[in-house]
Amino acid sequence: MATSEQLTDSAHFSVENIGGIDQTEIDIPPGVTVLTGKNATNRTSFLRSIMCAMGSQRASLKGDADEGRVEMTLDGDTYERTLKRVGDDVTFEGDGYLDDPEVADLFAFLLETNDARQAAARGDQLRDVIMRPVDVDAIRAEIRRLETEKGDINDELANIESRKRDLPQLEQRRNTLREKIEDKREELAELEDEIDDSSRDVEQGRKEQAELEEKLQELRQTRSELETIRRKIERQEESISSLKRERSDLESDLDDLPETPMGDHRDLESEIDRLRTERQDLNTEINELRSLIQYNEERLEAEDYELLQDGGAAAEESGGSLTDQLVDSDSETVVCWTCGSSVEREQIESTIDRLKSLRTEKVDALNDVKSQLEELKQEQREATKKQRRRTEIERKLDDIEAELDRRDEQIDALKANREGLTDEVESLESEVESLESADFDEILTLHKEANQLEFEIDSLESDLDDVTSEIEEIEADVERADDLREQRTELVDELTDQRTKIDQIEAEAVDSFNEHMESILDLLGYENIERIWIERIEDAGSTNGQTRFELHIVRTTENGAAYEDTIDHLSESEREVTGLIFALAGYLVHDLHESVPFMVLDSLEAIDSDRIAALVEYFADYADFLVVALLPEDAQALDDRFTRVTSI
Repeated sequence: MATSEQLTDSAHFSVENIGGIDQTEIDIPPGVTVLTGKNATNRTSFLRSIMCAMGSQRASLKGDADEGRVEMTLDGDTYERTLKRVGDDVTFEGDGYLDDPEVADLFAFLLETNDARQAAARGDQLRDVIMRPVDVDAIRAEIRRLETEKGDINDELANIESRKRDLPQLEQRRNTLREKIEDKREELAELEDEIDDSSRDVEQGRKEQAELEEKLQELRQTRSELETIRRKIERQEESISSLKRERSDLESDLDDLPETPMGDHRDLESEIDRLRTERQDLNTEINELRSLIQYNEERLEAEDYELLQDGGAAAEESGGSLTDQLVDSDSETVVCWTCGSSVEREQIESTIDRLKSLRTEKVDALNDVKSQLEELKQEQREATKKQRRRTEIERKLDDIEAELDRRDEQIDALKANREGLTDEVESLESEVESLESADFDEILTLHKEANQLEFEIDSLESDLDDVTSEIEEIEADVERADDLREQRTELVDELTDQRTKIDQIEAEAVDSFNEHMESILDLLGYENIERIWIERIEDAGSTNGQTRFELHIVRTTENGAAYEDTIDHLSESEREVTGLIFALAGYLVHDLHESVPFMVLDSLEAIDSDRIAALVEYFADYADFLVVALLPEDAQALDDRFTRVTSI
């Protein structure tokens, strides 16, 4: 999407077969441009052409054309869109100025049927309109993701802090082990010296001594293997105990979950599908009504009453124009373009009003369906979440059972190995004892002591390696904790942004409306309106902090007493101004002044000309291009410096 800056070049428009326009080319300079003329002079059709060039699909093809085109040249770039009739539908091709015109349709293109403008005038729930462009579900999903990630980091940091508290004790144990190993080595060195001295005194039986030393070495190694097996058995038993505790916790969690979390999920899915179909049907009906209303309004405006029968021929035979025959200047009687009968223009306008009322009813019904659909989808998500949790727990329980079976098998194998090694140690000890003799009692005793010392040193060194490895692992985690804290800080900041995003948009919208409403009321000088303002109220019945906007209208009596009134009691002029200011608030809150260069206005006839002039001056400060359609008598009140277009 292009970015709107302070544009200084005019925008050039070339339009063919849009609304009531056959063909026209118009330059629109920056600032205020007034399309002035009587009704049915294609002013609204040109405004819709601007909208079409910007990317909107709220433009219609001329009734007797199969293809139309809008081309806009702005700031050196050209944007072209083509409308083609395909059966009863009209398709749009080409790229407009905006990638997504939804927000602009809502808050920048302020024609009479504009949703934001109408919502305020009708007293609809304004919060829903302001928040319509905001993907609230996506924001909440992102919040849940960030909270989960932050929780994981908190758990990891808590684990690091817990292990960090073990460091002093581990370091003390490491020092103790080092001291014990040193003491044992010194003791072993002394024994080896004694063995050497004793060996020099014994010149006989060297063969027996060598055999004895070999058996002693074999005995030491076998004892070492036996100790290793014992350690493995202890670790396996600890793991089994831990797995059983985890199994017990999971079984407890499983008991807390319903046996069939999805319940009657087929009925739920069926109801959701039904509501989706109903929503789609309502959307289709609303779009068809919008197109029908727009088509009829443009036909009225353009006086395009040509019939597909012999109306044209009848006009030629009578020597008058077709429009002259269809529209009587006194009675405003027209030939209906749908049924061919002569009807009062007011009757057609009344029919259009009824269509608008029907569209409003359909919109209300659509909102109800959306609300029901969201509730069912939330119920479905909760059930699905519980179902996933139950499935996950059952899978983990199966894994734990399999792991317990595997470890039981390993323990059985280790115990069998332990029994074999125990028998081997006993056998070696017997062999060593059989090799003992009176002549070698002393040296045998020394060898046994040395053998035992070597075994103890090996065991201590193994313990030292384990403690050292654990200390190094904890120290590495402690160093990593700073990165985790920094990551958590970033997550907290992002969470704060996400959590306050909705509140910020709502608060800014309220502040913007209240500020601009106060300014415009002072500017327009409505006599007995003291204040019109929006109050942002948190819905007491909402579980997720849902809010609503309440519109307040304060009037004053002749003696100066203030009292609160309702939107229904405002004059048509006052309602129109309220709707326009609400749309301006949305325009500013969603930063359209930075990305959408055009704002368009029409159907201001309910407001008197002097106030229209003041309103246009006020709006002119916020858009690079403000294009307004006005009747000649209303346009006279505007400043002469504004550009005027009198022929389209």
